[in-house]
Amino acid sequence: MSIIDVGGVPIACTDTGTPAGRPDAATVVFGHGLLFGGWMFRAQLEFLQRDYRCVTLDWRGQGDTPPTAGGYDMDTLTADAAGVIRALDAGPVHWVGLSMGGFVGQRLAARHGDLLRSLTLLDTSAQAEDPTKIDEYHRLAWALRWFGIRPIAGQVATHLFGPSFRASDAGKAVVREWSRRLTVVDRVGLRDAVHGVTERGAVDDELPAITVPTQIIVGADDAATPLPHARHIASLIPHAQLHTIPACGHSSSLEQPQAVTELLHSFLVSVESSTSTTEPRTS
Repeated sequence: MSIIDVGGVPIACTDTGTPAGRPDAATVVFGHGLLFGGWMFRAQLEFLQRDYRCVTLDWRGQGDTPPTAGGYDMDTLTADAAGVIRALDAGPVHWVGLSMGGFVGQRLAARHGDLLRSLTLLDTSAQAEDPTKIDEYHRLAWALRWFGIRPIAGQVATHLFGPSFRASDAGKAVVREWSRRLTVVDRVGLRDAVHGVTERGAVDDELPAITVPTQIIVGADDAATPLPHARHIASLIPHAQLHTIPACGHSSSLEQPQAVTELLHSFLVSVESSTSTTEPRTS
């Protein structure tokens, strides 16, 4: 874990570095979902780091990034992400964002397209938060701030993980790990992060401006940002690919790690191949 200063704000990142024998390898940057950290992409990193430089970043007040007095809105987090990419001198990169990381990824691709090679969006939305869910999310954020995750872990988990995953032994172990990790994260920062998500604006009108290759992945059992949200994004981004993963909830990178890794790897290979064939020849 390293800390990158972005305009005076410390952002925690992991960086696998350039793979051996691949000095020109592209960089893949991962943006995690709400109430997680870069660790939620560990299966994807384990596989992809053989061929790519893989970077994760933790949003303000989550994972290993300390809380700040403000700046939890999606526009500021987008600026944080752009700052990390520039600080690493890694652009253009392949962006992979799940849920909250997808909110940022859409804004990043629409506003800073020169920083991206491709865009992968997992279990996310281009729309504002469903107004029927906001009161519940704010109540959970209040409880999280004052009592921590333990009393509400079961209720929150129903939003973040699919039913078949929660019922499995492997899923129960991951949910316990997720809950344990949250016990050491600053509660005020977590509350502010929840509010940053629930108060986000829609970006529907920006998506047609995205020109990088894009794939959208959604769990068939995603309750937080269900399939219609993914279809909506796919309808607005030119030539976007859409994939649905069966028996999978909102946290697809953890629930169906092999399926996500395979889709991501295939997509990255396709993009890299297309890029190499369209680059001008030099003599």
